[in-house]
Amino acid sequence: MSAIQLLLVVVGAIAVTAFASRKGRQPALVVVVLASAISFIPGLPRFELAPELILSVVLPPLLYSAALDFSFVSFARNLRPILSLGIGLVVASTAVTGVIAAWAVPGLALVPALLLGAVVAPPDAVAALAVGRKLGLPKKVMAILTGESLVNDAAALTLFTLAVAAATGKDTLFGNPFLLFGYGVLAGVLIGLALALVVHWTRSRLRDSGLETALGLIVPFAAYLLAEEVHASGVLAVVAAGIALGHNDAKASFATRLQGRQVWRSLDVLLEAFVFAYMGLQCKFVFAALPATGISLSGFILGAAAVLAVVLLVRPVWVFLTYGHGVLRGRMTGRNWRRGRRTRLVPHQLPWQYMMVISWTGMRGVVTMAAAAGVPAGVPGRDLIQALAFVVAVGTLLIQGPTLPLLIRRLHLAAPEEERRAEWGAAKARDIVREAARDALGTAPAGADPAVFGRLRDRYTTALAASRESDETRMTPAERELLLTVRQQLLAAQRTALVRARKAGELPDDIVRTELERLDLEEAAADAAR
Repeated sequence: MSAIQLLLVVVGAIAVTAFASRKGRQPALVVVVLASAISFIPGLPRFELAPELILSVVLPPLLYSAALDFSFVSFARNLRPILSLGIGLVVASTAVTGVIAAWAVPGLALVPALLLGAVVAPPDAVAALAVGRKLGLPKKVMAILTGESLVNDAAALTLFTLAVAAATGKDTLFGNPFLLFGYGVLAGVLIGLALALVVHWTRSRLRDSGLETALGLIVPFAAYLLAEEVHASGVLAVVAAGIALGHNDAKASFATRLQGRQVWRSLDVLLEAFVFAYMGLQCKFVFAALPATGISLSGFILGAAAVLAVVLLVRPVWVFLTYGHGVLRGRMTGRNWRRGRRTRLVPHQLPWQYMMVISWTGMRGVVTMAAAAGVPAGVPGRDLIQALAFVVAVGTLLIQGPTLPLLIRRLHLAAPEEERRAEWGAAKARDIVREAARDALGTAPAGADPAVFGRLRDRYTTALAASRESDETRMTPAERELLLTVRQQLLAAQRTALVRARKAGELPDDIVRTELERLDLEEAAADAAR
């Protein structure tokens, strides 16, 4: 793919995404369908990237961005369902899909069929999470889906490595698959955490928001490549680095946080649009290679339909089997927020409506396409595997994509208890912020005129008691000048109090993040007024 072709694909994908969003359509579906149609234009060259480039350039920033905003507390609280879906379901999906594909697809042996199972096993949560955010899915569901998306790629790519080794006769780092998986997980996580520690230490000493943001952009690629270099899980290295740095984000400067949020949001839109456009543009060329496999059109259609049906059905069966046996349980918070005292952690069953939505969020995407393109040339049935993977990826998008919003609306997924908790948490956060401001006003900044500071403190105390902003129009020039310094002091105290409350379990992570973002904007306004 030339630079001009790549630029045209990116610009076109962004334009179609903007149009679809304005019309209230799902951008992923519109981009895939339109790109698939474009691929059949006579004489159009194939737009193709090396699979290693997709896995090492496109996937890491998407995972890292999701990990930055994901709460470690939410991950730990939903660990059982996340591991059940992210590892257990991936293994089950690989095995079941492989067996059915070997039976239903003419000319596909068991080992290549299992390789196909590993290729199509990991769901891509990009489209599902976009729909969930738009329709306001409960935070519990969003946390499970996000956590699953951060784990399942590592499990699927490990199975892919084992299947490729079995199909080609090559040796892996460890002959035992359990040792290989354990090493990949442990080494990947340790590399990600070590890199996060180095980046956090470096960023705290740069004191330049532009350099800090630039350093953050390098992290996902560095984590992935470093881990892959030692045959560990690059995906888990990226995820571990993202969660660790996101958890310590409050220690960075406000300018770095504001810049980082906008940069990663823009990069998410760019990469997601490109991924779905790239998937669609492969349509014509994937099927053009089918005649060389010797399979008839009717045989391929029946086999592809069977594989797609299995992929669609395995997830709901797994979800409700584990749901019925109590595996997919969350945990109640370890602190009673309303009473402010510790309570025992007890499991609670997720509502069946939540399980319905989780069971239907199995759209495939970038990892499936990249893994399919990365099947070695020496694997028997390589072209057939790629064609079937394309059918599964696009088929799940076209079937589950449009029906998921309908399912969410039909189930009326209201979460009154969650809404009440969010309202109470927001009120609690405001109380903590006000109390921190009152405490900070007890100490005058160095060199401040005591009389001027006293008048300013009285104004601020009155405004805090009334839950409103201080009236700056009636301030004297001396008070207004001192106000800028006092604001910095108050904002630092408020931010520290919020982080302390999160660490103590008094406030959930999402509410703390929202309040910290508000303080960042307030500090940016104060800084601009200097």
